[in-house]
Amino acid sequence: MLYLIGLWESVRDFISTGGDVLYVVAVVLLIMWALMVERWYFLTVEFPKIRKNIISNWDARIDTTSWSAHRIRDAWVSEASELLNARMLIIKTLVAMCPLIGLLGTVYGMINVFDTMASQGTGNPRLMAAGISMATIPTMAGMVA
Repeated sequence: MLYLIGLWESVRDFISTGGDVLYVVAVVLLIMWALMVERWYFLTVEFPKIRKNIISNWDARIDTTSWSAHRIRDAWVSEASELLNARMLIIKTLVAMCPLIGLLGTVYGMINVFDTMASQGTGNPRLMAAGISMATIPTMAGMVA
């Protein structure tokens, strides 16, 4: 239990060091992983049933050689393909967004660095280091995501 508390404190410190942009990265990751788990469930549980249904419907047909029978089969396969590709565009978009959100955190952190330099002068490296840390952590989180 103490290990989990220590782990939670480490995550909380990481997020506070990285700034508010990490919350956005976390929300995007949560949505993306929820969609990927849903796709995994569909591929392992639902799609085999659909596939068996298509195959049994095709095997039950008397006419499997005519042009119209092949068009019917193509329509069934197209419907199954559409179900397979559902939500994939959203997942691809979220995957592409994560590094961009991280770069937004970089810009936000660098603005803080320059704001610190403008208000405190360039003589305090600790204040600048906090802003640089705020700039690099969201970038790393966005790239890893």
